[in-house]
Amino acid sequence: MKENPGAGNGMTDENDTETATEKSEPEQASGGGGVEKETVKRGVNKVVLITAIVLVALAIGGVAGVFWFIESERARDHQAWQVRLGIVADSRAAAVTEWVDAQYSVLREMSENASLQLYMTELMLSEGDRSQITDEPAQAGYLRNLLVASADRAGFSAPTSAGEVSANVEKAGVAGLALTDENGETLVATPAMPPITGRLRAAVAAMSEGDPGFVDIYVGLTGLPTMAFITPVYAVQGGSGGSDFIGLIIGVRIVGDDLFENLEQPGEIEQTAETYLVRSAKPNVEYVSPLKDGTRPLKRRLALNTPDLASAFVLDTAGGFGIKRDYDGAEVLVTGRPLTAVPWTLVRKVTTAEALADTDTRLTTMLVVFLMLIGGMAVTLIAVWRHGTSIRAAEAAEGFRIAAERFGNLSKFLKVVTDGQPTSIMAVTDAGVITFANYQASVGTGITHEEMLGKSLSSVIGPIKGKYFLDYNAEIIRNREEILAGDGRVSNEKTFEDERGRHIIRSYHIPLRPDRDFPPGCLMILDDISELVEQRERRSLIMNQLVSTLLTVVGRRDPFTADHALRVSDVAECIAKEMELEDQAVQTSGISGKLMNLGKTLVPVEILSKEGALTDEEMQIVRDSVQVSADLLQEVDFDGPVVDTIRQVQEKWDGSGPKGMLGEDLEISACIVAVANAFVGMASARPYRAGMEFEKACGILVGLGGKEFSRRPVAALVNYIENRGGRERWAHFSVPPEA
Repeated sequence: MKENPGAGNGMTDENDTETATEKSEPEQASGGGGVEKETVKRGVNKVVLITAIVLVALAIGGVAGVFWFIESERARDHQAWQVRLGIVADSRAAAVTEWVDAQYSVLREMSENASLQLYMTELMLSEGDRSQITDEPAQAGYLRNLLVASADRAGFSAPTSAGEVSANVEKAGVAGLALTDENGETLVATPAMPPITGRLRAAVAAMSEGDPGFVDIYVGLTGLPTMAFITPVYAVQGGSGGSDFIGLIIGVRIVGDDLFENLEQPGEIEQTAETYLVRSAKPNVEYVSPLKDGTRPLKRRLALNTPDLASAFVLDTAGGFGIKRDYDGAEVLVTGRPLTAVPWTLVRKVTTAEALADTDTRLTTMLVVFLMLIGGMAVTLIAVWRHGTSIRAAEAAEGFRIAAERFGNLSKFLKVVTDGQPTSIMAVTDAGVITFANYQASVGTGITHEEMLGKSLSSVIGPIKGKYFLDYNAEIIRNREEILAGDGRVSNEKTFEDERGRHIIRSYHIPLRPDRDFPPGCLMILDDISELVEQRERRSLIMNQLVSTLLTVVGRRDPFTADHALRVSDVAECIAKEMELEDQAVQTSGISGKLMNLGKTLVPVEILSKEGALTDEEMQIVRDSVQVSADLLQEVDFDGPVVDTIRQVQEKWDGSGPKGMLGEDLEISACIVAVANAFVGMASARPYRAGMEFEKACGILVGLGGKEFSRRPVAALVNYIENRGGRERWAHFSVPPEA
């Protein structure tokens, strides 16, 4: 209450008091209080201005930072896809090359047939014009039967169809096998063998004596892609050149799924991923294999100078990786591999829309959230400014209004937050009565979450689930104080079966203290993770397929190394299980054992197949291949530390390894794989020596425990061999491999 200015003259009444009260505020404003208020205002305005400047600077810097992060994430994803596409491209290129080699192998096997060589020589030495001979020599009959049988077996026969022509109508030559003299004149051929003219004649003329040849893929008389392979034949006593050259074996075949199915990647999950073959047909690029849009082989050509054409890029840049345009105009991530056996290039691609979809969505969401945050801060700043400009008389009322508004907004916010959660949230009393439920809790029940209040838990989620969670909550409530004194919550995972299938529910339970209005209860957060578990299982399956594919690549280069890797993987998993490690550690040990020698695919073949002792330089190349394995797998997203395990597998427990890492700093999986690798190396038989007895091998490992190896996996290995059936499981180690 302010003092009435008229009190001094004794003329104060009720009206005067009211007037004085009304005028007291302005009077204060004109005095010291007004100055103070203006000072506060200026201070508030200054703070608001500084805050606004800082906010703008943060917004600009934040947006720049978000865009920088987006670009770095995109670059990282590009690198990961380069590795993924490269691995598939390498494996498919190897499969196509293997198919081409198989065709030559069929002809080469026939050319080395002693009977074929002898009978061809006899036919070549027969006098007179062979075209005038009416009775077919026995040699020719034998050779024709041999060619027919080989053609049917190896795919060099003409395709059959439902509309077969009459037997007395001569079929056009489309495929088959033929024996010719050194000039390409036919001696013996299968019935449907095309004449040695045109492409075939040109290929024969272009051959160097002693070397095989081929006719690149073309559209044959049937409209189907066709290829021809040519192999020289030598006399029985002949070598690989000189006067012993007596003729040729020419094979013409229809190219179909037997070749093109090698382009399909096992376990393919990307919808837009595709592998196809192209070749240069200047000024065009020609698509050799069938395409995903239905285009048949050799039915599409595009100009090499088409802007950003993916196939032109891989033809020009061997092994390159880039973002280009595919034959259908779609933007793709692409890499390629030139083939050595044929003038083709293998193209592996996936659309950027599919490959980078998750990243783009994640990064867009991040940008939107950041901008919303900046907007919220701006709104808050405006609210503070408006509040600072209010008069003192309204501050209290405005404060109460803002508080009430905030309380209401908080309530709405909490409702929006809980209703927006993908999990079911319910508060349940000890008697099983629902006192709170969010929107997700009502999904699939047929009633709203408001209507769930006051109902029993069993009536909402079913009697089986209801009874289970009611009993579980009772245990939580009994141990309420102990739980609240610790983490404050208890997690659980339970699998339920019903007519709709399997449901895996992950739940969190938070005990609620009773008060005057509420009995004891639990806050339950329920999340159906069935799909997540399925995705996890699917990812595990894909990873196993990838590991198998990589192991296949190793096996094709060095079968002994692949067999060794499988043994190391098996022993490592058994050791990890014997040590009672978690499933991830067991899986990491097994995968690392399989892939530790992946780098040997880059070791020269002459070193891998060398008979006798390796030089120090060659031995170092073999040792370094383990680190090369880790480098090749660096960008693969394994669930466990597979790459670190492989990098550390050559380290010693006492720190005497290549990098000097001590045992305490090593991954336990690396210690396990090191022991498994040493054991398999000692116990496995070789073509040049027998395998070491298990007792002796284990004795050596025990002696090196605490020095080269960790004692724990060594002890686990010994116990598994002696008491867990390891001796029987690995008895085949003593069987020497085929030389």
